[in-house]
Amino acid sequence: MGLENRILKPEEQPPSKTTKDVMKFLIPSLAGLLLFLIPVPFQGKWTIGIGILAESVQNVFNPSLPYLMTGVLFLSVLLTFVARFTKSERIHQSPFLSSLFNVHWFWLSMRVVGLIFALCTLFKIGPEVIWSDVTGGTVLYSLVPVLTTWFLFSALLMPLLLEFGLMELIGTAVRSVMKPVFKLPGRSSIDALASWMGSGTVGVLITTKQFEEGYYTKREAAVIATNFSVASIAFSLVVISFIDLGHLFVQFYVTVVIAGLVAAFICPRIPPLSRKEDIYYEPVGQKISEDVPEGVGRTKWAFDNAVNKASEVKSAKAVVKKGMESVLDIWLGLIPLVMALGTMALMLAEYTSLFNILSYPLVPVLELLQIPEATEAAPAMLVGFADMFLPAVVGSGIESELTRFVIASVSLTQLIYMSEIGILLLKSKIPLNLLDLALIFLQRTIITLPIIALMAHVFFF
Repeated sequence: MGLENRILKPEEQPPSKTTKDVMKFLIPSLAGLLLFLIPVPFQGKWTIGIGILAESVQNVFNPSLPYLMTGVLFLSVLLTFVARFTKSERIHQSPFLSSLFNVHWFWLSMRVVGLIFALCTLFKIGPEVIWSDVTGGTVLYSLVPVLTTWFLFSALLMPLLLEFGLMELIGTAVRSVMKPVFKLPGRSSIDALASWMGSGTVGVLITTKQFEEGYYTKREAAVIATNFSVASIAFSLVVISFIDLGHLFVQFYVTVVIAGLVAAFICPRIPPLSRKEDIYYEPVGQKISEDVPEGVGRTKWAFDNAVNKASEVKSAKAVVKKGMESVLDIWLGLIPLVMALGTMALMLAEYTSLFNILSYPLVPVLELLQIPEATEAAPAMLVGFADMFLPAVVGSGIESELTRFVIASVSLTQLIYMSEIGILLLKSKIPLNLLDLALIFLQRTIITLPIIALMAHVFFF
């Protein structure tokens, strides 16, 4: 499939570039770059353009968002029942609506559960274990509003990043680094940058869209989604401040980056990720190659690919329609699952001893690594599988600064957490199941923990 080490035939030469095509690439791509990848200061912290849009809307409508999204959950359940149990031509004759509402019975049941949990939380009815501040209340009032606004703008504006050539330009340019080191195409660097500057969920959303459109193989998409959807700088600041170690942010983030890079190097080379097939999503096939033909400069080839991609966009209407469909898919398909599975995960973490029991084998490991208060710290090493912020909550009461430093660092390198990223991956067409996610979570914990412990001892010597 590769194009490397051969000369292009005349018929394979890219078409000549018109000024219109060049501008069609430059203007939207520059807008996408500014909105998704360039950090800017906002209200005393660094974020990205879509983050400013999302947070501004959230600040205005925050009191209404739980009610609005409960209504969206009701609409999702209603239309899913209509699709499953009637012969609605409007739904069944539309590929988009059919895929959104004509779903497997399991996803239907999860949408129903999500609606029930939202209603219980909104009106504080039923068992408190469902609607308490640490379970349903956290999901409906803290997580769902953030996801609603972030996904609104990221999904609407993502075509600026994906459809006008920016991925082709950067992907071809940095392929020589990403391919040998991480066994990934160069365009995956954009997923990581979008996560780093904005939100890990945005990175996963980009990866999902690229996979479903034929730009990543199954293995590449699985690796990128589980190893490069890193926590943003803004969230990292929240975690380190919450655990009362804000004065060590630089050391903390350096530790997270180094440990994360090591995990990203190792994990793709071992099962389950190494066993994923290197084939493209079957309904669409391969749509891109970043290989540079012989006799063509990398920069010129990257630019030509980018302009050619932009020239394929024929109308703004099609781009806007794709963005709107992405928003509806997330609001009506993903948010109900976040409400259902996120609440369940927090119920297990907060009201059962599951994570305490599972963490017993970690105690001697932490003692071997000379981590103080190992028994108290062990559950924090695993509870992040439910939600990324929970380790900071569990670890905040630990006296040792070194131990809190390790807990915070590990929580940001594990990446797989079910209240958000995990659900997005399970719902996607990327071939990752719950067992895969649990294994990758454990692998990343095992790989990064000794590195983080070593660096912590150096910083706290």
